[in-house]
Order: sequence, then C-alpha cells, then structure tokens
Amino acid sequence: MNATQMIAFAPFELLSVLTVVVMLVIAFWRDHWVAAIATISTLVICVLALPLAAMVTPRAVTPLFMVDGFTLFYVGLVLVSALVVAILSYSYLEQTDDGPKEEYYLLLLTATLGAAVLPASVNFVSFFLGLETLSVSLLGLVGYACRRHTSVEAGTKYLILGGVSSAFLLFGMALIYAAIGTMSFAGSSLPHANSAPYDLYRLAGLAMIVTGVGFKLSLVPFHMWAPDIYEGAPAPITGFVAVVSKIAVFAVILRYLALAHGMADPSLREGLAVIAILSMLGGNLLALLQTNVKRLLAYSSIAHLGYLFVAFLAAGTLGIDAASYYLAAYAVMSLGAFGIVGLLTPSGAMRDADQIEDYRGLLRTRPFLAGSLSLLLLSLAGLPPTMGFIAKVYVVASGIGVGMVWPIVALVIGSVIGLYYYLRVIVAMALPVPDDHPATPGFLIPVSGNVVIAALLILVVSFGAYPAPVIALIHLTVGH
Repeated sequence: MNATQMIAFAPFELLSVLTVVVMLVIAFWRDHWVAAIATISTLVICVLALPLAAMVTPRAVTPLFMVDGFTLFYVGLVLVSALVVAILSYSYLEQTDDGPKEEYYLLLLTATLGAAVLPASVNFVSFFLGLETLSVSLLGLVGYACRRHTSVEAGTKYLILGGVSSAFLLFGMALIYAAIGTMSFAGSSLPHANSAPYDLYRLAGLAMIVTGVGFKLSLVPFHMWAPDIYEGAPAPITGFVAVVSKIAVFAVILRYLALAHGMADPSLREGLAVIAILSMLGGNLLALLQTNVKRLLAYSSIAHLGYLFVAFLAAGTLGIDAASYYLAAYAVMSLGAFGIVGLLTPSGAMRDADQIEDYRGLLRTRPFLAGSLSLLLLSLAGLPPTMGFIAKVYVVASGIGVGMVWPIVALVIGSVIGLYYYLRVIVAMALPVPDDHPATPGFLIPVSGNVVIAALLILVVSFGAYPAPVIALIHLTVGH
C-alpha cells in the first residue's frame, strides 16, 4: 500500500488499531465508564477520518477493497449507528448486573469493523471475511445477557442459523469461482464459456448467495430466526442487528450485483421481486399477532427490508438514491425505538421492557419517552412530516418510474397494515396507568440516553420536513 491508499483506508486502519488499544485498556484498567468512553472516542475518531479519506477517493486499496463515495456513505452510516448503540449501551448496562461489562464494548468494536469492511468489498474474500467478523462478534453480543435464558437461546439460534447462512454463501462463492475463475465482483459475470456446466454453476452459485443474503437480511422466507433473536438479545444489540448488520449486508450485495451486472438477469429480478412482496406482506401480517414490542419491531424490520428492495429493484440513479435515503431513515427510526426499549428496562430486570402491557400509561409516567416513541413509530408507519414519509415517497417514485406495479401495491397494503400495529403501541401508552403500577417512575433515565433520543427525534423531524441536505449528500457520494 502506498501513502495515498493508506489515507483512503484511514477509517478502517484507525478502527482496527484503536480496537486493539481499547482491548489493552480493558486488560489493564477494568472500569465500565472507561471502556465506554474509549469505545465512543474510537468511533468518533473514525467518523472524523471519513472526510480525510474522501479527499483521495475513489481509490482501489489492494484487489479486495474500493474506497469511493459509495463506500464512505455506507461506512459513515455504520459508524454513526454503532456510536449511537455504544452510548445507549452504557445507559443499558449501568442498569444491569450481568457480570463484566467491558468485553461487551470490544465485541461491539469488532462487529463494527466487520460491518464497515463490507461496503468497501469488491471481492468474495473480503466479503466473506468481513461478514464472518461481524457474525462471530454478534454471536457474543446477542447472548451477552447470560442471566437471561432468552439471551442464551437467542445466541444458540444465531450460531446455528448464522452458520447455515454462511455455508450457503461460501458454497455459492465456490461455485461461481469454479465457473468463472475469479473472486472479483467485477469479473464474476463475464461469460468465459457458454457450456451447460458454466451456466449451471453460475446460476446455482447465485441462488445460494441470494439464499445466504436472505438469511442475513431476514427476508421472507428466510426470516424465521429474526423474532427470537430480536427478543432475546439486549435491546441495544437488537438495534445493532436490525440496523448496522442490515446496512452492511445490503451495501455489499448492492455493489456485487452492480459490478456483476446481476440485475440484467430477468429471472433474478423476478425472484427478488417475489421475495420483496412476500417480505412486505408477511412481515406486516405477522406483526399484527405480536404482544411483544421487540418481536413486533422484528417483523416490522422484515417488512421495511421488503420496502427497501423495491428501490433496489428499480436500479438506476433514482433507485439507488431512494434505497440510500430509506436506509438512513430506517437507521434513525429503528435505533430510536430499540433505544427507548432499553432505557425503559428497570435495573436488575430479567427481561427488557418489551411487552405492550409494559407501555400502558407511559404517556403519564414518562411523557418524553412516550412522545418520542410515538413519533418514531409514526415515522416507521410512513406518516408526515417525518423521514419515514419521505423515504416511502422516494421508494414509491423509484418503483413507479420503472413500472413495478405489484411491488408498489404490496408496499401500499403493507403500509396500511403497519399503521394498525404501530397504533396499538401508541394507544397503550395513552391508556390510564394500571392499578398495580406506580404512578411515578421507580428509576431515573440516564441523561445520555435522553440526549441521544432527542437527537434522533430532531433528525426524524428536520430531515422529514427538509430532506434536501441528506439527498444532496447521497447525490455527492452514492450517486457518483
């Protein structure tokens, strides 16, 4: 690597080196506050390094990575989302007594490193290594609340299903390599031969990659793991799984299909359209049956990934811009919702505050958090004036532009269904306080948690009413 490549790769290098520094700090100074500050500082430094890297992009860094505007936008989303999770995690862990807390932050940093590598990947090798770094770290984070049997169960399921999805991905990559002879995304669509074995290997490999990615994104019919893991994982980590891992995997598959010209295959487009429709309808219909807020949000995230795939299938500049804006809006909304679940979890509780009944009367006992959650849920439903509304309008416009009738119909129907189950939670918060619950809160919400939620609310409203800055940033980075 020369000096220019090292500057382009600075955010990744800093994240790697500072993760080792945090590990050494934890080894010699075991203190929850110190570990949290070191982690937050690491993520802030990496975010500040993004403009430095932008000065020398686009730049290939070895045959494995490409650092360009697309990379920096999605890596920025990953780092900022991880920063929000780190701050909310400190508030959450302060209220628990699940043993040592410092290693949690080390796992969070290594998971972030794996997620950050994915948008820069232009080779199956870096794709798989980044994905496994993310997955193995998440395995520890999902089961971190070891005193809760649901966390251990969630960790076990994540281990099994994560291994299955990784096996599909790896075998699919092997088949494509056998057919084409390269691990590079850009060369993986070149028809070096017209023989039947070539077509069979290529198509089977692509089908396995789509299956593996479907598991990672929890798209229907590969979604069965998501509700149990969302319910069992600590609330901030549920937000990380729902947001950071989805952003990273979506970014790398978007780059892969663009470089490999995969969207030119009509059968692939039709298959992905069916998956998108099933995800939009299935996710919303299954959410209707839930009384657990985290499971409800899990099925909601399945539906939102279906909405996202409408923009993905639209392709072109408008489709990519719509998908990027939707991911940014989804990150803000989901992190806020899961953050509030974590903040409402009382000290020493054996489960998160995730039952709808737990939210009854919240508008009277904790008006700020109740109002914040209401606004975030309405944004997830796509009501104005929020980022969720602009995101859905953007997606619908991109789909209509290429004549995607049935996916748009499914999006509209799914949005109507979604509004109902989001309103269930809001109505519960507006009901009278139950007789067996105290009229005043029994514990204080950390200031840092309230500040993060307030910041996310400002983003939801301001970029919903005036989305031009975000759209301009997307045009400047992803659009070029």
